[in-house]
Amino acid sequence: MHWNDTPLFFVDFEGSRLSGVLEFGVVTLRDGEIAETRGRLCHPTGRITEEDAAVHGLRPERLAGEPPFSDEWEYFAGLRARGLLAAHYASAENSLIKSVWPYPRTGPDFAHPGRSATEWGPWVDTARLFEQLVPGVMSLRLETLIVRQGLQARLDELAARHCPPGRRDYHSALYDALGGAVLLQWLLQLPELAGATIPWLLQMSTLDTEKRAALQQSNLW
Repeated sequence: MHWNDTPLFFVDFEGSRLSGVLEFGVVTLRDGEIAETRGRLCHPTGRITEEDAAVHGLRPERLAGEPPFSDEWEYFAGLRARGLLAAHYASAENSLIKSVWPYPRTGPDFAHPGRSATEWGPWVDTARLFEQLVPGVMSLRLETLIVRQGLQARLDELAARHCPPGRRDYHSALYDALGGAVLLQWLLQLPELAGATIPWLLQMSTLDTEKRAALQQSNLW
């Protein structure tokens, strides 16, 4: 299955296991293009530390009237049923979503076509893909990669269209989700990756040799 035959949902969360998810952003890639976006602020379920607030700019008074992230079960379960989840450093997003809902509904196992699975992953992880596929990368920070690949103007243009005022910078969930989606688009337009398949992307999205072996198939291209 070619990578753009399946919808990809690029996810970013702001928050922590202590505070809960305080903001989410999701960018839908369909046929390799940004098809839609969705995101909002969420009521905290625990304490927001000053250190975290200094990074993402979200404090309790701003979130007081927002519904909790747990209200989004149908939306996120539906995403996983229809396509693959993606993130930049996906282990953080996987950990946060599992802290709210340990398992999604039974859905397709995109790593092994024809099978089903009850896990949020495996995820497509742009940090791991860049680490292995792009020579000379010294830092895998989202902002660093966006600037390095000359994508900042493209990201800011998308943010002006899709992100709410005041949340159009790094460490804002939808902005970061758009940044990850732009990185993935750039990567998958490289000629040498033109024939990349979903199983191959998932295999290259982990550095764990045991997980990679479990994801391998005989025909990846």
